[in-house]
Amino acid sequence: MTSDRSALAADLAPARSVTSAAVRDALHGRRFRPGDAAFQVALLLTLVIALGVLLTLMIQVTTDALPVFRDRGLDFLVKPNSSLPLNAGVRQGLVGSVELIGFVLVFAVPIGIGAAVYLEEYAPDTRFARLLSTNIRNLAGVPSIMYGLLGLAVFAQTLRSITGGTTVIAGGLTLAVLVLPIVIITSAEALRAVPGSIREAGYGVGATKWEVIRSHVLPSAAPGIVTGTVLTVARALGETAPLLLVGSLLGFFAPGTGSFADQLRGPYTALPTLIFGWATQPNTDYRALTAAAIVVLLAVLLSLQAMAIVLRNRYERRW
Repeated sequence: MTSDRSALAADLAPARSVTSAAVRDALHGRRFRPGDAAFQVALLLTLVIALGVLLTLMIQVTTDALPVFRDRGLDFLVKPNSSLPLNAGVRQGLVGSVELIGFVLVFAVPIGIGAAVYLEEYAPDTRFARLLSTNIRNLAGVPSIMYGLLGLAVFAQTLRSITGGTTVIAGGLTLAVLVLPIVIITSAEALRAVPGSIREAGYGVGATKWEVIRSHVLPSAAPGIVTGTVLTVARALGETAPLLLVGSLLGFFAPGTGSFADQLRGPYTALPTLIFGWATQPNTDYRALTAAAIVVLLAVLLSLQAMAIVLRNRYERRW
């Protein structure tokens, strides 16, 4: 037995020495690995190319949009859509986007956070719970056009008596279902990142499970949850394909003077849909309007990103 062990140790000695040498060289940076260097160069080139393309597009869009903002100013933001390029504005698209995002905030965010709390804090570690979590992650990767077909079949047709057909209600519910898996995933990750010692401290002073979650876990996970929610809203704000299937108009329609409830059951458009409609117009005068609308959409998205950063920093300082 002793001889076998000695023979095994002798066989493993070269491998150990090679491993030790590799670790030592990696720590001190003495060994040059061509494969690693080539991979890093490839990654750097990929990053530079992506940033170059993005910067080129931003410069091109901004350059095309400058004449519109210089000549019309705020008039471009407050005017409704029109068949005349000189009179067309993005007010209807902005209002429609705000109404759609309202449905996302009312339905997707509370349901998503509640589902995440259940999965992370209450659900037992069973095969069904793991299967449910896997399906939620798979739904987050489903193309948005599939959610548009779902919204058309369920909200616009089956529930026509409630939603009114292809209306703001149907479009908002479709976007809420689209981003619901993302809200659940981001909230669950934020809850999972909370240290277990925080929960144990709450239980140690006699708090119930719900009191620990409400007073300790959720406040600690608030930065991640808020950041994920704001980024999810930004994702919903930029969606076009589902809205095209659920009745978002590409053409022109009167703003209407009915009540807010009547407007929710009437024709609507959104900022991404408005951009798509202008981009398909044969009149070349709409090209500058398209670029200006893209700049407006980018400004809104960047504002949401900045809001996410500010809210995250505030919650981190508080907790």
